[in-house]
Amino acid sequence: MDHPATQLSELIHQKTRLGIMALLREASSAEFRLIASTLNLTAGNLSRHIAILENAGLVKTSKGYVGKRPRTWVAITHTGRTELAKEVKYLKKIIDSHPNE
Repeated sequence: MDHPATQLSELIHQKTRLGIMALLREASSAEFRLIASTLNLTAGNLSRHIAILENAGLVKTSKGYVGKRPRTWVAITHTGRTELAKEVKYLKKIIDSHPNE
């Protein structure tokens, strides 16, 4: 039998991407700057991670304006929710396999 750690997603499990996915799971969508400030990321770093998640179909971005200021919103997709749920399931299995100390 495979250990649950072998089932973790290389795509999602990276710390920053897991944080983005968890934040979006709670909020459904969030403005780019809110994600950056919440996770203490630079705009460039966040952009790179969002691009990776978007190329995988786990999030989608939309652009618009608030007043005259351009904004970018990021939303988790159905596929993203499904993949995050799998990741959490495997993480729980790993945690449950360790005795309470």
